[in-house]
Amino acid sequence: MSHGAPILRGIHHAAIICSDYARSRAFYTEVLGLRVIAENHRAERDSWKLDLGLPDGGQVELFSFPDPPPRPTTPEAQGLRHLAFTVADVAATKAWLEAQGVAVEPVRIDPHTGRAFTFFRDPDGLPLELYEAG
Repeated sequence: MSHGAPILRGIHHAAIICSDYARSRAFYTEVLGLRVIAENHRAERDSWKLDLGLPDGGQVELFSFPDPPPRPTTPEAQGLRHLAFTVADVAATKAWLEAQGVAVEPVRIDPHTGRAFTFFRDPDGLPLELYEAG
């Protein structure tokens, strides 16, 4: 084993377990516009797995399972805090999401980077962030 640090080149995917597959599939593909890469039903697990692509090559994996437990309370439960997407213009994306019926928090400015960001939620309440790219 090498004594140097591993060379991590990026995030390949984030995996999300949803409570209502059809509702979440529509949200991520129709509202957020993610591209379907692959969709498979795994009969032995009574589970769907949907691979969704982002323009930069990153992916979101959407899973369904029978009766998954609910997410712990928010905002500061242990585990994944939120999933952030980069956008060119946070305010414009916020306005577009709101026109689609998605509730979006007010835009804030990160005091450390000076970049605009905001949060919204997927159909299961998973916190999603819009972060303005440089």
